[in-house]
Amino acid sequence: MTDEQPHHRGDRAVFAEDLRADGEPEAEFNPGISGRLPRKNVAAGALVRDDQGRVLFVDPTYKPFLEIPGGMVEDDESPLAACHREVREELGLELKLGRLLLVDWMPTHGVWRDSLQLIFDGGTLSHAQIRAIDPAGDELGGFEFLDLDAARPRLRPSKSRRVTLAHQALLSGETCYGEFGRPAQ
Repeated sequence: MTDEQPHHRGDRAVFAEDLRADGEPEAEFNPGISGRLPRKNVAAGALVRDDQGRVLFVDPTYKPFLEIPGGMVEDDESPLAACHREVREELGLELKLGRLLLVDWMPTHGVWRDSLQLIFDGGTLSHAQIRAIDPAGDELGGFEFLDLDAARPRLRPSKSRRVTLAHQALLSGETCYGEFGRPAQ
C-alpha cells in the first residue's frame, strides 16, 4: 500500500487497539531469519452473480482467459480490503462482500510463486448495479455473466475448478479449502 498503515475492512480504532495490545513485535530468534523465510502471494476475488445465478466474469486485456473480479493483495492490506479495492477499481462498484467461500492453494507455476487464492461472496447484483458497472479501460476489455458450463472453455482449468468449488461452497453454506482447485481433505 502507499501509506504506512495496514489496510483492512474492520473498525480502525479496534484494529489500532489490537495492535497496541499485542505489544512490541517479537524479536528475531535468529538475526536475519525473517528475510529468509518463504513468502506467499495472496489474491482475493469475488463470486458475483446476476438474478439468474450466472457468475460475473471479467475479460482482462493482459491475458487470454476470463477471471472473476479481484486481484493481488498488497503489502499491509487484508484480503477482504484488497477484494473491495479490486472490485472498486475494476468495476467501479462498492459491493458489500459476504462470507469467505474458498481458500485455494496454487503451486508455483512458471515465474509465479505459490499463492493462496481467496474467494468471497460478492452477492447478487441488481439491474441498476449491473448498468452501473464501469470496467477499468486499461485493465479490462469488458465483462459478462455466464453459467459455469459456458465459462469453462474460456477459463484456465485451475480457475474453472476454483470457481466451481467457490460456487459449491456458496450453495452448501460451508467454507471450502482447496489445493489447485480441487477439494482437499
